[in-house]
Amino acid sequence: MKRTTLSLIACATALAAITGFAAVSAPDDSGTDTAAPAARLPVERTSLLCPAPSTSDLAETAYTSFTPVTKGADGKGGAELATAETAEDGGKNEKDDTDDKSDKGDEKEKPPVQPKAPGTPVAGKATGADTPALIGTAEGGNAPGWTVQQTTEVAAGTGRGLQGVNCTAPDTEFWFPGASTATGRTDYVHLTNPDDSAAVVDIELYGKDGALKSTVGEGVTVPPHSSESLLLSTLSEVKQDDLTVHVGVRSGRLGAAVQALDDKTGGDWLTAAADPASELVLPGIPKDATAVRLVLFTPGGTDADLKVRLASPSGLLTPAGHETVHVKAGMTTGVDLGEVTRGEAGSLVLTPTDKAVPVVAAVRVVRGKGDEQESAFVPATEPVGARATVADNRAKRTTLALSAPGEAAQVKVTASAGTEGGTPATKTYTIKAGTTQNVDAPVPAGLKGAYALTVETVSGGPVHASRTLTGSDDDVAAFTVQTLPDDRGTVSVPNADDDLSVLQK
Repeated sequence: MKRTTLSLIACATALAAITGFAAVSAPDDSGTDTAAPAARLPVERTSLLCPAPSTSDLAETAYTSFTPVTKGADGKGGAELATAETAEDGGKNEKDDTDDKSDKGDEKEKPPVQPKAPGTPVAGKATGADTPALIGTAEGGNAPGWTVQQTTEVAAGTGRGLQGVNCTAPDTEFWFPGASTATGRTDYVHLTNPDDSAAVVDIELYGKDGALKSTVGEGVTVPPHSSESLLLSTLSEVKQDDLTVHVGVRSGRLGAAVQALDDKTGGDWLTAAADPASELVLPGIPKDATAVRLVLFTPGGTDADLKVRLASPSGLLTPAGHETVHVKAGMTTGVDLGEVTRGEAGSLVLTPTDKAVPVVAAVRVVRGKGDEQESAFVPATEPVGARATVADNRAKRTTLALSAPGEAAQVKVTASAGTEGGTPATKTYTIKAGTTQNVDAPVPAGLKGAYALTVETVSGGPVHASRTLTGSDDDVAAFTVQTLPDDRGTVSVPNADDDLSVLQK
């Protein structure tokens, strides 16, 4: 057999292994190019990483796992979550005696939740300060769109309130505008390595005057299957109200998130902002926000000038006194927007005033007043795209915000069954151009437990979305916000016609 034939077979085999699908059709006699456009096929493997939820003994953490049903997905497969080692204990089990392994290893092998079949949400709980980070893998039909929500309630102390994070896929670069080393703030960057080899990362901090000098964040090694948290104030002694944290991976890959804890206004997770872009949308700022602070950073060598608008229920508005914002190259800029939503649903829309310069951005939102203030973050996010899902929704405590900053759009929202019972429900919504709506999202009939919401774009322009979850106590402003970017549950795979002539070469 000729080498070319072997290469062709190897290529076809590799494609089939990746997508679980291969198609060959007879050539058209007319000689015209009849190759079909690229097909979108379900992904066959997904990884998710959940950071260690809290260092508070008062922490109570709920986990909710859900995979939406995906047409064409492999009926086989499964998903599982495993606990990660802490970085300082990386490799410890190899050195400890057998008794130590049996005492600690067994507990670490039992994560608080294990996923079920697609379409079936499942929940679990953990308490205290020793709950570890989780490393998850899903394959086959469980992979497309798999999501895990981690929600922690802390009754008192620094960071008290509701802290939520949607567990994220591993990557090689992360931007976190909105962190801080100011007095009263305790911010950690959490790094989780899912792989069999160590990951090496650089952590850079940028303040109002540029990069903060630090050598501690250079070449940080995260051992295999482990997680590490680094206090930002140990990376630099400079006190800064607004920081942008950049995590760049030299080798390997990992998950990253910033836990921002405040003595007076509680705390929450700051997830990575969308990749630097000249146009950004920060969706779903709570309508009763009492303070909104916009934090921006441009990583290039050029200043950025941005127009600031609020997509409200009635259309695009310009906040008085904040028509534009100037962002100096390599420096973090913070802008207080006050009660910008004024009691209505709203999303910030940032566009260049002239020249397009890539920027990253997030807002820190405060609800409540006095001793009952709570804070959360809304980073700039990608559109919903084909589909996005958020888990751990609860009856009368969930607000879904949908924003169509450009063209009008139509979306379908599906509520899954509850973790303890209920029947799925679906609604379709039309979002007018330039507006944000807090929609009356569907709730499963006969709901028991928590449920998932899946948003799918039906027609029109891009839609950006977020979910606000409030605390169980109506008298306290506890809340957390999660954005809903495209779940990337499908990948584009080109269709190809066979060319038998290559076998004769």
